[in-house]
Amino acid sequence: MFTDIAALYAVYPAWFAGSVFVIGLMVGSFLNVVIYRLPIMMEREWRAQVEELSDAAPPSTSSAAEGPTPPAPAAVARADRFTLATPRSACPACKTPIKPVHNIPVLSWLALRGRCAACRAPISARYPAVELTTGLLSAWTAWHFGFGATACCAVAVTWALIALTGIDMDHQLLPDSITLPLVWAGLLAAITLGPTPGVALPVAPKDAIIGAAAGYLSLWAVFHAFRLLTGKEGMGYGDFKLFAALGAWMGWKILPLVILLAAGSGAVLGVLMIVLRGRDRAAPMPFGPYLAAAGWLAMLYGPQLVDGYLHLSGLRH
Repeated sequence: MFTDIAALYAVYPAWFAGSVFVIGLMVGSFLNVVIYRLPIMMEREWRAQVEELSDAAPPSTSSAAEGPTPPAPAAVARADRFTLATPRSACPACKTPIKPVHNIPVLSWLALRGRCAACRAPISARYPAVELTTGLLSAWTAWHFGFGATACCAVAVTWALIALTGIDMDHQLLPDSITLPLVWAGLLAAITLGPTPGVALPVAPKDAIIGAAAGYLSLWAVFHAFRLLTGKEGMGYGDFKLFAALGAWMGWKILPLVILLAAGSGAVLGVLMIVLRGRDRAAPMPFGPYLAAAGWLAMLYGPQLVDGYLHLSGLRH
Protein backbone atom coordinates (compact mmCIF):
# COMPACT_ATOMS: atom_id res chain seq x y z
CA MET A 1 0.00 0.00 0.00
CA PHE A 2 2.78 2.42 0.89
CA THR A 3 4.45 1.66 -2.43
CA ASP A 4 1.24 2.52 -4.29
CA ILE A 5 0.89 5.81 -2.41
CA ALA A 6 4.54 6.67 -3.07
CA ALA A 7 4.07 5.94 -6.76
CA LEU A 8 0.93 8.11 -6.86
CA TYR A 9 2.70 11.03 -5.17
CA ALA A 10 5.71 10.67 -7.47
CA VAL A 11 3.54 10.79 -10.59
CA TYR A 12 1.08 13.43 -9.32
CA PRO A 13 2.97 16.03 -7.25
CA ALA A 14 -0.24 18.03 -6.76
CA TRP A 15 -1.68 15.15 -4.74
CA PHE A 16 1.44 15.11 -2.61
CA ALA A 17 1.30 18.86 -2.03
CA GLY A 18 -2.42 18.68 -1.24
CA SER A 19 -1.91 15.90 1.29
CA VAL A 20 0.91 17.84 2.94
CA PHE A 21 -1.33 20.92 3.04
CA VAL A 22 -3.94 19.03 5.08
CA ILE A 23 -1.26 17.60 7.38
CA GLY A 24 0.22 21.08 7.69
CA LEU A 25 -3.12 22.48 8.86
CA MET A 26 -3.26 19.89 11.64
CA VAL A 27 0.37 20.49 12.57
CA GLY A 28 -0.34 24.22 12.60
CA SER A 29 -3.01 23.61 15.23
CA PHE A 30 -0.39 21.82 17.33
CA LEU A 31 2.14 24.60 16.73
CA ASN A 32 -0.36 27.05 18.23
CA VAL A 33 -0.20 24.95 21.38
CA VAL A 34 3.60 24.86 21.29
CA ILE A 35 3.90 28.62 20.76
CA TYR A 36 1.58 29.35 23.68
CA ARG A 37 2.50 26.63 26.17
CA LEU A 38 6.21 26.00 25.76
CA PRO A 39 7.33 29.38 27.16
CA ILE A 40 4.98 28.94 30.12
CA MET A 41 6.37 25.46 30.74
CA MET A 42 9.92 26.85 30.64
CA GLU A 43 9.06 29.62 33.08
CA ARG A 44 7.44 27.17 35.49
CA GLU A 45 10.43 24.85 35.28
CA TRP A 46 12.78 27.75 35.97
CA ARG A 47 10.71 28.87 38.97
CA ALA A 48 10.61 25.31 40.31
CA GLN A 49 14.40 25.10 40.07
CA VAL A 50 14.77 28.41 41.89
CA GLU A 51 12.44 27.19 44.65
CA GLU A 52 14.35 23.91 44.95
CA LEU A 53 17.59 25.82 45.36
CA SER A 54 15.95 28.05 47.95
CA ASP A 55 14.62 25.04 49.86
CA ALA A 56 18.02 23.36 49.72
CA ALA A 57 19.63 26.31 51.51
CA PRO A 58 19.99 25.80 55.31
CA PRO A 59 17.13 27.61 57.08
CA SER A 60 17.90 30.31 59.58
CA THR A 61 16.81 30.02 63.22
CA SER A 62 14.17 32.73 62.87
CA SER A 63 12.59 31.26 59.75
CA ALA A 64 12.46 27.78 61.26
CA ALA A 65 10.36 29.05 64.13
CA GLU A 66 7.83 30.85 61.95
CA GLY A 67 5.69 27.86 60.98
CA PRO A 68 5.41 24.64 59.01
CA THR A 69 7.49 24.04 55.90
CA PRO A 70 5.63 24.86 52.64
CA PRO A 71 4.92 22.02 50.22
CA ALA A 72 7.77 20.95 47.99
CA PRO A 73 7.81 22.37 44.43
CA ALA A 74 7.43 18.86 43.00
CA ALA A 75 4.16 18.41 44.88
CA VAL A 76 2.91 21.76 43.62
CA ALA A 77 3.91 20.83 40.06
CA ARG A 78 2.00 17.56 40.25
CA ALA A 79 -1.09 19.36 41.52
CA ASP A 80 -0.91 21.96 38.73
CA ARG A 81 0.43 19.94 35.80
CA PHE A 82 0.91 21.98 32.63
CA THR A 83 2.34 20.35 29.51
CA LEU A 84 1.74 20.37 25.77
CA ALA A 85 -0.98 17.74 26.33
CA THR A 86 -2.57 18.73 29.64
CA PRO A 87 -4.77 20.42 30.60
CA ARG A 88 -7.16 20.48 27.65
CA SER A 89 -7.30 23.64 25.61
CA ALA A 90 -9.99 25.98 26.90
CA CYS A 91 -11.47 29.37 26.17
CA PRO A 92 -9.33 32.01 27.93
CA ALA A 93 -12.45 34.01 28.82
CA CYS A 94 -14.88 31.43 30.26
CA LYS A 95 -12.44 28.48 30.74
CA THR A 96 -14.79 26.10 28.90
CA PRO A 97 -12.83 23.18 27.39
CA ILE A 98 -12.78 23.28 23.61
CA LYS A 99 -14.64 20.38 22.00
CA PRO A 100 -12.88 18.40 19.24
CA VAL A 101 -15.48 19.53 16.71
CA HIS A 102 -14.56 23.13 17.55
CA ASN A 103 -10.85 22.46 17.10
CA ILE A 104 -10.77 21.69 13.36
CA PRO A 105 -8.04 23.86 11.83
CA VAL A 106 -9.32 27.09 10.21
CA LEU A 107 -12.81 25.68 9.51
CA SER A 108 -13.96 25.75 13.13
CA TRP A 109 -12.83 29.34 13.54
CA LEU A 110 -14.72 30.33 10.41
CA ALA A 111 -17.84 28.38 11.42
CA LEU A 112 -17.84 30.02 14.86
CA ARG A 113 -17.13 33.40 13.27
CA GLY A 114 -14.09 33.85 15.43
CA ARG A 115 -15.93 33.50 18.74
CA CYS A 116 -16.10 31.00 21.58
CA ALA A 117 -18.98 28.54 21.20
CA ALA A 118 -19.86 28.88 24.90
CA CYS A 119 -19.49 32.55 25.84
CA ARG A 120 -19.10 34.17 22.39
CA ALA A 121 -15.86 35.88 23.44
CA PRO A 122 -13.67 36.73 20.45
CA ILE A 123 -10.95 34.24 19.48
CA SER A 124 -7.76 35.72 18.06
CA ALA A 125 -7.36 35.42 14.30
CA ARG A 126 -3.77 34.44 14.96
CA TYR A 127 -4.77 30.80 15.56
CA PRO A 128 -6.20 30.16 12.08
CA ALA A 129 -3.44 32.34 10.61
CA VAL A 130 -0.75 30.04 12.05
CA GLU A 131 -2.66 26.97 10.86
CA LEU A 132 -3.15 28.34 7.35
CA THR A 133 0.44 29.58 7.13
CA THR A 134 1.75 26.19 8.21
CA GLY A 135 -0.45 24.42 5.65
CA LEU A 136 0.51 26.72 2.79
CA LEU A 137 4.24 26.76 3.50
CA SER A 138 4.25 22.99 3.96
CA ALA A 139 2.46 22.46 0.64
CA TRP A 140 4.74 24.97 -1.10
CA THR A 141 7.80 23.15 0.24
CA ALA A 142 6.43 19.74 -0.77
CA TRP A 143 5.62 20.97 -4.27
CA HIS A 144 9.06 22.53 -4.65
CA PHE A 145 11.05 19.44 -3.67
CA GLY A 146 8.67 16.73 -4.85
CA PHE A 147 7.94 13.46 -3.11
CA GLY A 148 10.91 12.02 -1.26
CA ALA A 149 13.11 12.22 1.82
CA THR A 150 14.28 15.75 0.98
CA ALA A 151 10.72 17.08 1.03
CA CYS A 152 10.03 15.37 4.36
CA CYS A 153 13.15 16.96 5.87
CA ALA A 154 12.33 20.39 4.44
CA VAL A 155 8.74 20.28 5.70
CA ALA A 156 9.93 19.30 9.20
CA VAL A 157 12.40 22.20 9.17
CA THR A 158 9.58 24.51 8.07
CA TRP A 159 7.45 23.46 11.05
CA ALA A 160 10.29 24.09 13.48
CA LEU A 161 10.95 27.53 11.97
CA ILE A 162 7.28 28.50 12.29
CA ALA A 163 7.21 27.49 15.97
CA LEU A 164 10.44 29.39 16.70
CA THR A 165 9.14 32.47 14.88
CA GLY A 166 5.93 32.58 16.92
CA ILE A 167 7.70 32.09 20.25
CA ASP A 168 10.40 34.66 19.50
CA MET A 169 7.84 37.24 18.42
CA ASP A 170 5.93 36.79 21.68
CA HIS A 171 8.73 36.31 24.19
CA GLN A 172 12.04 37.10 22.44
CA LEU A 173 13.03 33.53 23.18
CA LEU A 174 14.28 30.65 21.04
CA PRO A 175 13.92 27.51 23.18
CA ASP A 176 16.76 24.99 23.32
CA SER A 177 14.13 22.25 23.18
CA ILE A 178 13.56 23.19 19.52
CA THR A 179 16.86 24.68 18.32
CA LEU A 180 19.18 21.96 19.64
CA PRO A 181 17.17 19.00 18.24
CA LEU A 182 17.08 20.93 14.95
CA VAL A 183 20.89 21.10 14.96
CA TRP A 184 21.29 17.39 15.73
CA ALA A 185 18.62 16.40 13.21
CA GLY A 186 20.49 18.29 10.49
CA LEU A 187 23.75 16.54 11.34
CA LEU A 188 22.08 13.12 11.48
CA ALA A 189 20.31 13.73 8.16
CA ALA A 190 23.65 14.61 6.58
CA ILE A 191 25.16 11.36 7.89
CA THR A 192 22.26 9.03 7.10
CA LEU A 193 20.84 10.57 3.91
CA GLY A 194 23.73 12.54 2.52
CA PRO A 195 23.60 15.15 -0.22
CA THR A 196 21.22 14.96 -3.16
CA PRO A 197 22.32 16.66 -6.40
CA GLY A 198 20.37 19.81 -7.13
CA VAL A 199 18.68 20.26 -3.73
CA ALA A 200 19.61 22.35 -0.71
CA LEU A 201 19.39 19.73 2.01
CA PRO A 202 20.66 17.56 3.50
CA VAL A 203 24.29 18.32 2.69
CA ALA A 204 27.47 16.27 3.02
CA PRO A 205 28.47 15.48 6.62
CA LYS A 206 31.58 17.68 6.40
CA ASP A 207 29.56 20.66 5.15
CA ALA A 208 26.94 20.10 7.86
CA ILE A 209 29.50 19.99 10.67
CA ILE A 210 31.34 23.07 9.39
CA GLY A 211 27.99 24.80 8.83
CA ALA A 212 26.81 24.16 12.39
CA ALA A 213 30.11 25.36 13.86
CA ALA A 214 30.34 28.39 11.56
CA GLY A 215 26.73 29.36 12.20
CA TYR A 216 27.15 29.33 15.96
CA LEU A 217 30.62 30.84 16.18
CA SER A 218 29.98 33.65 13.68
CA LEU A 219 27.05 35.11 15.60
CA TRP A 220 28.81 34.38 18.91
CA ALA A 221 31.73 36.50 17.72
CA VAL A 222 29.43 39.30 16.55
CA PHE A 223 27.59 39.20 19.88
CA HIS A 224 30.74 39.60 21.96
CA ALA A 225 32.26 42.22 19.64
CA PHE A 226 29.06 44.28 19.85
CA ARG A 227 29.00 43.95 23.64
CA LEU A 228 32.63 45.06 23.94
CA LEU A 229 32.01 48.10 21.74
CA THR A 230 28.66 49.23 23.12
CA GLY A 231 28.25 47.52 26.49
CA LYS A 232 24.93 46.10 25.27
CA GLU A 233 23.78 42.67 24.11
CA GLY A 234 22.61 42.79 20.49
CA MET A 235 21.12 39.28 20.31
CA GLY A 236 20.59 36.14 22.36
CA TYR A 237 22.24 32.75 22.43
CA GLY A 238 19.13 31.24 20.83
CA ASP A 239 20.00 33.14 17.63
CA PHE A 240 23.42 31.43 17.58
CA LYS A 241 21.79 28.00 17.90
CA LEU A 242 19.19 28.71 15.21
CA PHE A 243 21.91 29.87 12.82
CA ALA A 244 23.88 26.73 13.67
CA ALA A 245 20.81 24.62 12.88
CA LEU A 246 20.47 26.27 9.47
CA GLY A 247 24.16 25.60 8.85
CA ALA A 248 23.75 21.97 9.88
CA TRP A 249 20.91 21.48 7.41
CA MET A 250 22.16 23.53 4.46
CA GLY A 251 25.92 23.76 4.94
CA TRP A 252 28.27 26.63 5.53
CA LYS A 253 28.13 27.98 1.96
CA ILE A 254 24.54 29.20 2.37
CA LEU A 255 25.15 31.06 5.64
CA PRO A 256 26.30 34.40 4.10
CA LEU A 257 23.08 34.54 2.07
CA VAL A 258 20.95 33.78 5.14
CA ILE A 259 22.59 36.43 7.32
CA LEU A 260 22.40 39.04 4.56
CA LEU A 261 18.71 38.37 3.98
CA ALA A 262 17.95 38.36 7.71
CA ALA A 263 19.93 41.49 8.53
CA GLY A 264 18.65 43.37 5.48
CA SER A 265 14.98 42.59 6.08
CA GLY A 266 15.34 43.25 9.81
CA ALA A 267 16.92 46.64 9.18
CA VAL A 268 14.28 47.67 6.66
CA LEU A 269 11.33 46.58 8.82
CA GLY A 270 12.94 48.11 11.91
CA VAL A 271 13.26 51.50 10.20
CA LEU A 272 9.67 51.29 8.91
CA MET A 273 8.36 50.52 12.41
CA ILE A 274 10.28 53.47 13.84
CA VAL A 275 9.06 55.86 11.13
CA LEU A 276 5.46 54.66 10.73
CA ARG A 277 4.63 53.41 14.22
CA GLY A 278 6.95 55.51 16.34
CA ARG A 279 8.70 52.46 17.78
CA ASP A 280 11.33 53.21 20.41
CA ARG A 281 14.77 52.81 18.85
CA ALA A 282 16.10 51.34 22.09
CA ALA A 283 13.34 48.72 22.29
CA PRO A 284 14.68 45.21 21.62
CA MET A 285 13.51 43.48 18.45
CA PRO A 286 13.66 39.70 18.00
CA PHE A 287 16.08 38.55 15.31
CA GLY A 288 14.89 34.94 15.20
CA PRO A 289 11.92 35.53 12.86
CA TYR A 290 14.20 37.16 10.28
CA LEU A 291 16.70 34.29 10.53
CA ALA A 292 13.87 31.78 10.17
CA ALA A 293 12.36 33.52 7.13
CA ALA A 294 15.76 33.95 5.49
CA GLY A 295 16.63 30.32 6.18
CA TRP A 296 13.38 29.10 4.67
CA LEU A 297 13.89 31.18 1.52
CA ALA A 298 17.49 29.98 1.23
CA MET A 299 16.34 26.38 1.68
CA LEU A 300 14.04 26.66 -1.34
CA TYR A 301 15.71 29.28 -3.54
CA GLY A 302 19.26 29.70 -2.27
CA PRO A 303 21.12 29.02 -5.54
CA GLN A 304 18.69 31.14 -7.57
CA LEU A 305 19.03 34.05 -5.13
CA VAL A 306 22.82 33.87 -5.24
CA ASP A 307 22.84 33.71 -9.05
CA GLY A 308 20.43 36.64 -9.27
CA TYR A 309 22.61 38.75 -6.98
CA LEU A 310 25.76 37.92 -8.94
CA HIS A 311 24.08 38.88 -12.23
CA LEU A 312 22.69 42.15 -10.82
CA SER A 313 26.04 43.10 -9.29
CA GLY A 314 27.88 42.36 -12.53
CA LEU A 315 30.06 39.70 -10.92
CA ARG A 316 28.64 37.06 -13.26
CA HIS A 317 27.62 37.54 -16.88
